[in-house]
Amino acid sequence: MSLNIRKLAAENKGFLVFLFGMVLMRSALADWYLVPSSSMYPTLLEGDRVICDRIAYDVKLPFTDVILKHVAEPQRGDVVTFASPEDGVRLVKRLIAVPGDVVEMRNERLIINGVEANYQAIEKDAGHLTPLREYPAQQLVFRESLGAMQHEMIVMPDRAAMHTFGPVTVPPGQYMMLGDNRDNSKDSRYIGMVKRELITGQVKRLLFSLDGDRYYLPRLERIGSSV
Repeated sequence: MSLNIRKLAAENKGFLVFLFGMVLMRSALADWYLVPSSSMYPTLLEGDRVICDRIAYDVKLPFTDVILKHVAEPQRGDVVTFASPEDGVRLVKRLIAVPGDVVEMRNERLIINGVEANYQAIEKDAGHLTPLREYPAQQLVFRESLGAMQHEMIVMPDRAAMHTFGPVTVPPGQYMMLGDNRDNSKDSRYIGMVKRELITGQVKRLLFSLDGDRYYLPRLERIGSSV
């Protein structure tokens, strides 16, 4: 049995080296991630495959959370992937606040360090901003702006969710994450702040996207698009 395994490994050494290199690359340099829900709608759609830059902020020891070198500082507004501090499941959310920020929310309106975000209403039928079918009640889409952080987001005022919280201070070495689908996202309001070593990368671009409502046909307009 062991001889057969050694023979098989010797005959496929090139493929095994390639396979190990791919796994190493995904662990240390770049990875892709399937968006499984609408928690980041309208920025990310269910069925999007996003590219994750694993060395955007830190160089880590492969297959671990051990940081070898800081590359850059995570910024407010970045879309990031991270291991949930609750159960280790990988999530993708927007980084809303950095260490030392004082954050609160009042009736869906975000306030950071005493400055309230500006909200500009957007029509839901603009581009891909179609109403989410899984939630038939009121859905409101806005462009949320606070300093350099500007992005589209959605609220569902009638849905049972944490519309108000804080103020809370983000601890040293930790970050607050929120979903752009504010009332349908399990984020830092529920799972707590995220330590830097749990951040697995930054998402800047889509790889491709499949539409589950249309027999998983590709969304051609989203192939390679920026986030």
